[in-house]
Amino acid sequence: MDFDALHSANFKLLDDTVSDWTSMLTKLETLKKDAEDGLHGQAKKANWAGYNATVSREFIGKTAGEFGDAVTQATSIRNIMRDTRDELKTQQRLLKEAIDRGRGKNLTVTANGGGFTVRENPDKKAPGGQADLDALRDELQGILNKATEIDSTASTSLKALVDLTDYGFSDANYNNRDEAANAVKEAERLAALAKKKPEDMTPADFDALKSGLEKYSGDEIFSEHFATTLGPQGTLNFWAGLNDPHAAYKVGRERVDQYDDLQKALSLTLATATQADSPEMSRWKYEMVNLGDQPISKNSTTMGFQVMSNLMRWGDYDDRFLNDYGSKLIETEKKMTDNGRHMPRGWQHMGMDPLLNRTGTDSGSDPMTGFLKALSNSPDAATEFFNGDFVTKDEDHDFEEDADGNGKNEKRELSNFDYLFEERDWPEERDDKGEDSIEGRNNLAMALEAATTGHPAGEMPTEDTPPHNPDQARLMSDLVASISEDPKRLTDHAHMSDSVGQITSEYLPDINRALADDPHGNTDKLFPLAGTQAQLEHKDVTALLVTVGQSPDGHAAVEVGQKAYMAGLMDYHLNPDLPADQRYPHSPEETIQAISRRSGEVSGSLAIGMQEAVLGPASKEAKEFSDSVAQQKNAWSGAIGTGIGVGVSFIATPVGGAIAGGVAGTVSGMVLEHIFQQSETDVLTEASQDAGELWEKNRDLSAEHSQMAAINAAKVHGLPYQDQVADWALEGRDDGFNDAATNAQRMADHLTTEVPAA
Repeated sequence: MDFDALHSANFKLLDDTVSDWTSMLTKLETLKKDAEDGLHGQAKKANWAGYNATVSREFIGKTAGEFGDAVTQATSIRNIMRDTRDELKTQQRLLKEAIDRGRGKNLTVTANGGGFTVRENPDKKAPGGQADLDALRDELQGILNKATEIDSTASTSLKALVDLTDYGFSDANYNNRDEAANAVKEAERLAALAKKKPEDMTPADFDALKSGLEKYSGDEIFSEHFATTLGPQGTLNFWAGLNDPHAAYKVGRERVDQYDDLQKALSLTLATATQADSPEMSRWKYEMVNLGDQPISKNSTTMGFQVMSNLMRWGDYDDRFLNDYGSKLIETEKKMTDNGRHMPRGWQHMGMDPLLNRTGTDSGSDPMTGFLKALSNSPDAATEFFNGDFVTKDEDHDFEEDADGNGKNEKRELSNFDYLFEERDWPEERDDKGEDSIEGRNNLAMALEAATTGHPAGEMPTEDTPPHNPDQARLMSDLVASISEDPKRLTDHAHMSDSVGQITSEYLPDINRALADDPHGNTDKLFPLAGTQAQLEHKDVTALLVTVGQSPDGHAAVEVGQKAYMAGLMDYHLNPDLPADQRYPHSPEETIQAISRRSGEVSGSLAIGMQEAVLGPASKEAKEFSDSVAQQKNAWSGAIGTGIGVGVSFIATPVGGAIAGGVAGTVSGMVLEHIFQQSETDVLTEASQDAGELWEKNRDLSAEHSQMAAINAAKVHGLPYQDQVADWALEGRDDGFNDAATNAQRMADHLTTEVPAA
């Protein structure tokens, strides 16, 4: 910074700028409140249907969120500007004070172009002579250097902040200039460490990288600057080099037990970085995709995909990047497998190959494993990926089907879902205990959970989770049909059942509609549904429920979900304030019977699956099923408040508030609390070794829950037939369990399951 510029600076323009941004913040805060409480709040309460249920509702939610991001970004800009102004004012004050002290020592300071000159007064010498002159000169230069740093880092920080997004606003939050400036400095320092040759990296370097990335992984300016400074090739070189035991022997010997922590921190950092829309980051993403099918170096057979996919297991990666990456990965796999004819041998881990994944679940050689984990955190990208084409009918491949049932096979087209769930020959993998790894298919199931539900795997839906859109519903239809076609696709990989169970629990309206077999009646009003309905066949749903029911985790997810759903339906349909055009046009008795019947069929089908697991070859303990139900309590602790509409419930309506309070104060909540209490006492254990008793115990429990839901709903709404609803629910339960037995019996050979007599 020029001497004269700082000395003569008039900070009125900066004062006005800070004042303007502060005023703007007040206005933005008001807009944010109006958007959240008004626009978004009304959208949550509205009874959305059709196109509006998915597109408009979600758009409103994102638009309201933009106002919040605008406040955050404006606050950061104001804070940086204010801090910069205050610091420059301080440097100006220090400059003038130093000049005044110099006068007291007979020293004169004059501007000289962009710099300055310090001289002794001609008529009076400085007491310390040249030493005083040098000291003042150095002090002034230090002040100018500090002012220059403040000015330049403020400019860099503001530019970096604004460049994070092409459109809309960033949610990066900085309290002052120092925070933003330090993010840039730390990114450059740590990127320089990561650029070191692996043989030159020390344990101290490793520690600095690990602690720095853990601290700053959620900082958008840091993450973007770190990734772009290191570069895509540098990112691959760093992780591959660190995992080369011959090259990184020095650091590996002392820090290999912490490689998993660094892998996670680096993954989270890169995920944050991909959310930035700066030109440099856009180029980084483009180049990383192009490096995927290339060896990382001349002397290596390890490909870019194999390295990068292991740095995608944590964090929310940019959807567009994931889709571009996934398309190139599928293209590479098609070439490697001759369009799916054989296993992708290039992904097979060999003895001398480096361990690119340090979690202990698998070697990391199959890039599909890490990529699918990334999709499990990014629902929209997952939905697009699974619905994408693997091969079309016009391509050269061996996949055929008898689509017309005329005995003649023809080429079929495969989606990425079809290929990965049904046809892929997965490379052999071992975990760190030497056992067969389940990670690949487990991540596939989690990615499917995200793709079909619209929220990250392992989470429960919230009131902001939009209803299912056509792409999600189509994928759900494909999943159910695939499991029905060959139940072993799930039972041979039971670790996938927890995700499939969660998926099923979030499509209960669609499932209950399918079980009703009612194309022209009023079932749609009995099981109202927002968004797009998944088109499901009754027989396929039966197969799904019996198959998922064989897994304790899958069984629990659906059983608990169905009981909450059933109780919510009772509350909804017995509410006298329900608008006439939404009402099921039958008597309360028929309504309760119909709800209980469908719920009974779901529970009965699950019970058949449980019988197979407990009494069949799997020989599971009934206690495992009770324990899994008990574990659902934590997941459901906040889910009841989502209203009756999305995910765990069924449709957001004006009367949804009836069950939107705390869990213990709702009809669904009362039923669930009872279920969880029963699971803690393990009521199934005494019947676990007898098929008939196990069936009867599940049947009794279903009756108890249906009756409780009907009784409580009738009480909540003060209905005059409270003493009759339990009998109606019991009759529906009987019909439902008989339906389950009958329908499963028809498919017994296909399901290889012993079914109780109806």
